Amino acid sequence: MAKRVHQPREDAEFDFILGMSKVPVLAYFTGTWPKAIEPCRAMDLVVGDIADEYTGRLTAVRTDITRCPAATERYGITGAPSYVLLKEGEAVAHGTGPMTIAAVREFLDGHL
Repeated sequence: MAKRVHQPREDAEFDFILGMSKVPVLAYFTGTWPKAIEPCRAMDLVVGDIADEYTGRLTAVRTDITRCPAATERYGITGAPSYVLLKEGEAVAHGTGPMTIAAVREFLDGHL
């Protein structure tokens, strides 16, 4: 995972990161149950590359569903991996499932 990807340990830390970000936030939700582990690990690499590529234009936050249940509920996350693009704290786009780096770029570029 790239150093530029924040990994909050709890909802309060997630909210703090959102509040401090001066750029849009890509909240990437992960899970640790057996069917989610492999796709989430694959997306760790993609999101890490995106975080590096979009430095200064985007804050990436890897959010564990079990550690941040309030954020998970707030954004209607029902599976992992899932993504929410937030601008000024408001969700402007949702995505779910494994994505290629090109698909993530397309997901982001329409909103940044």
